[in-house]
Amino acid sequence: MIWAKEETMSRAEIESVQLTRLKDTVKRAYEKVPAYRAKMEAAGIQPDDIQTLKDLQKLPFTIKQDMRDNYPYGLFAVPRKELLRIHASSGTTGKPTVVGYTQNDLDVWRECVARIAVAGGATDEDVAQICFGYGMFTGALGLHNGLEKVGAAIVPSSTGNTQKQLMYMKDFETTLLVATPSYAMRIAEVALEMGLDPKKDLKVKSLVLGSELMTEAMRNELYKVWGEDVNLTQNYGMSELMGPGVSGECLELKGMHINEDHFIAEVIDSATGEVLPPGEKGELVITCISKEALPLIRYRTRDITRLMYEPCPCGRTTARMENLSGRTDDMLKIRGVNVFPSQIEEVLINTEGIGPNYEIVVDRKNHSDLLTIKVEVEAESMMDSYAALEKLDYSLREKMRLMLGLDAKIQLVSPNTLQRFEGKAKRVTDLRANKDGI
Repeated sequence: MIWAKEETMSRAEIESVQLTRLKDTVKRAYEKVPAYRAKMEAAGIQPDDIQTLKDLQKLPFTIKQDMRDNYPYGLFAVPRKELLRIHASSGTTGKPTVVGYTQNDLDVWRECVARIAVAGGATDEDVAQICFGYGMFTGALGLHNGLEKVGAAIVPSSTGNTQKQLMYMKDFETTLLVATPSYAMRIAEVALEMGLDPKKDLKVKSLVLGSELMTEAMRNELYKVWGEDVNLTQNYGMSELMGPGVSGECLELKGMHINEDHFIAEVIDSATGEVLPPGEKGELVITCISKEALPLIRYRTRDITRLMYEPCPCGRTTARMENLSGRTDDMLKIRGVNVFPSQIEEVLINTEGIGPNYEIVVDRKNHSDLLTIKVEVEAESMMDSYAALEKLDYSLREKMRLMLGLDAKIQLVSPNTLQRFEGKAKRVTDLRANKDGI
């Protein structure tokens, strides 16, 4: 099912809508937001200079630091009295990034989420259990309101107490689960510990996943525990941009369809800032072209992807984002080698005998970087077999050397000993700060 006609517009129609809204957004930002006016004037740009979509490249980038520098309301284009909702990021350092919504912003948000939810298999017959944390995080309320618009019955269970989550899922006959990929895996893990088979004892037919990167290897692990026939899709959003609803997978699983009537996507070379041709991989940049409260122009997301414009078998004509391969700010530089956690995850999940949970620890000793990968074995009995552990350790080290181009220490631990996460998983611990001047 396709929710809205805007998802099937021709490329000419899409670009016409984008240009009209882009011009309006740039003009409003220039007139209403002093920080934007200063950035544009410093770049020698006036709103009238934006006459084509290609002219977007003339405009300066917006970065997260701009939002922190103008905390809390400095980038807003409407008076505070017009705000109906305020959210903030959960940043661990410094000021959070603050986002606000007018009534129209909330209406657009609901519409965008409804589209991606339906693309992922949601219907008005679903009982949708939302296992995102409610509060300042945009994910829970974003999916909540979008799924309500679709007509689904909402179970706002939030995070925590996984056993109670499973009680709700069984008793309420939950058919659609909203969670992070890691927490969806954790729910299945706890279910099996309780003697429940998610494939047989629960009625979940759709998993709408987001908030953290999901590799194809992780998707395959989720199919193993939830069933090969479930609808398993991921979606993309950021609090700064709107929240969830920027893009999402359809059931064809050929990338995430972008709501292009509300967002213009570019991919740039993160080092030079140059826009890359369609199909080339780089850093995603998003311009919000319908937001009233917080217009964002050329926001650097730090997420790595590529854009695809080929027709999708689902019938939607919107551009698609390839599923993320990482973030520029998640990249680890280890002994001069660029390492992405997703590369490590791919090796681990595709190795027989170990579970999907892992932790990456980077340290520095004697001026040299040390990479340690902690991973659980699948069966406790393996911990009693030195030969089996030695064989698995050697196999993983060799695979990591081939994938990463460097040596890593493998630390095999017993099942269920690594930390579990109910929200976004924290996989990397970098201990190099303040060591040797780093």
